[in-house]
Amino acid sequence: MFPSLFERRVDLALVVLYLVFIIAIGFLFSGKTKTPSEYFRGGGKMLWWMTGASAFMVQFSAWTFTGAAGKAYSDGLSVAIIFIGNAVGYFVSYLLVAEMFRQTRCITPVDAIRRRYGPVNEQFFTWAQVPLGVIQAGIWLNGLAIFTSAVFGISIEWTIVITGFVVMFVSLTGGAWAVVASDYVQMLVIMAVSVTATAFVAFQTGIGTVVHDFPNELFTNDVNYVGLFVVWCAMSISKQIFSTNNLYDASRYLVAKDSVNAKKAAMLASLLMLAGVFIWFLPPMATAVMGIDLAAMYPTLGDKASDAAYLAFVDVAMPVGMVGIMIAAMFSATMSSMDTGLNRSAGIISLNFYKPVIKKGVVDDRELIMVGKVITFLFGIVIILVSLFISSLQDISLFDIMLQMGSLIQMPVLIPLFLAIFIRKVPDWAPWATVVVGLLVSLLAKYVLTPDAVGALTGVDFTGRESSDLVFTISMILHLTVTTGFFFVTRLFYKDTGFKRHEEVESFFDDLHRPVTSAPGASETDIEQRNKLGTLALIYGATILLLPLIPQADGRMAAVLGFGLTGGIVFVIGALLKISARVAKT
Repeated sequence: MFPSLFERRVDLALVVLYLVFIIAIGFLFSGKTKTPSEYFRGGGKMLWWMTGASAFMVQFSAWTFTGAAGKAYSDGLSVAIIFIGNAVGYFVSYLLVAEMFRQTRCITPVDAIRRRYGPVNEQFFTWAQVPLGVIQAGIWLNGLAIFTSAVFGISIEWTIVITGFVVMFVSLTGGAWAVVASDYVQMLVIMAVSVTATAFVAFQTGIGTVVHDFPNELFTNDVNYVGLFVVWCAMSISKQIFSTNNLYDASRYLVAKDSVNAKKAAMLASLLMLAGVFIWFLPPMATAVMGIDLAAMYPTLGDKASDAAYLAFVDVAMPVGMVGIMIAAMFSATMSSMDTGLNRSAGIISLNFYKPVIKKGVVDDRELIMVGKVITFLFGIVIILVSLFISSLQDISLFDIMLQMGSLIQMPVLIPLFLAIFIRKVPDWAPWATVVVGLLVSLLAKYVLTPDAVGALTGVDFTGRESSDLVFTISMILHLTVTTGFFFVTRLFYKDTGFKRHEEVESFFDDLHRPVTSAPGASETDIEQRNKLGTLALIYGATILLLPLIPQADGRMAAVLGFGLTGGIVFVIGALLKISARVAKT
């Protein structure tokens, strides 16, 4: 059951090879960042499959395979509700807002906030959202470090530092083009590995057996009150709808070639999330069914051993080398989220703070790009430091950190940005005032309406899981009623703004309903995207297809099946991209 030194060296070599591959992507797209628009949003020229993959990867991180997998290991499929919420959120984007976000015609999402809510909110949300993104990236990076430390015996601290600098390099060299291109390749790797791991569950254990023999309740383990669980599910889905459909996260679609490509991208992200619900959580559940002692297998993790449940299945049930591909997928998940956040944050600070506040609007493109690169480097250092701090918090699970940060801190910020394109007549002070009220509501939920206080008031004795879920549920209910209600109440104080602001708001809403179109047929940039991404997928897929040559203790058949399926998925998609590029030229 315990891996040999040879196996770990093979795995480490594959991770290093993958990191070199990702660095190469930065060089490949380094010549496409001559203007701020190209550096921070790819010039708005990216096709739907690149845009959709990047949108999907923004909501994805190693946390899915650590904190969320640990939750599946102990509590079954309840964690899948969060990802169903993501799928629903992106489907709402497809139906309603993806094309409108693209039609803001902005370089950064805070440009759109300025047009909608004015310059005061431009600065307010710049400094409200950017630090949150840094904290979230630190959480993601820490989740990756947990995996890598458990596998290779490398310290969590070194993993955080090395990964942080690789992400910085990709963002610095290629800007948004390199970020989105790497997101696409990383999406291919993650989905291929996940499909293969689930196939091994089906072949070796049986999906029906995993569901039937799972040692705890599939959805309501450690839950006495099913009604509370149902409310938690509703609140989780609501939270993800806000997370995927707000003006700040419009950056997902600003890179798209036109309105049609933005809409298709949202549908792709929704389908990928929905597929993930069925393939991400069966392996950690199989680990529980197999009775693997995670604490004994990964003693360095201590109380966080359950976060290695996905890794344990790959370690025990799959061929030598697959753990290396799995860890590469972990790096994919974390780096994609981090590099997107770095590029977006650097663009916001450069264009929405440095240019209007420091330089008073007088600055050339080369200076803005240079400032963006400096900011990228500085934020990368801060993310590393935040992750190092989180690694010292031994008593809080990654799952709880993510959920509580989302409900207590992010929701107050997301509410006015979610409603921005639906509600026209609110005063310019309404957004920042709503955030202030929301933070007060969060403090009320966290420190006054605690699970103990609610239990004492109602006479109910909550379990440990219910207490944890209750913190999230109470805060979400209060935000959906009190915080959102406050935003609507501000409409009573609306009055006509000055001529300039009135024209800005009218122009903003006019743009929202005016499609961004592109010339028919495939442009040179379209063909270039297909060729370059197709080549990258072919190379990486072919590399994986060679891995059955690694010596296997249990024979080569499992290796042929595992690496054949994983590499085959990546290789075939690369071939299809190359073929489509040829067809587009004719």
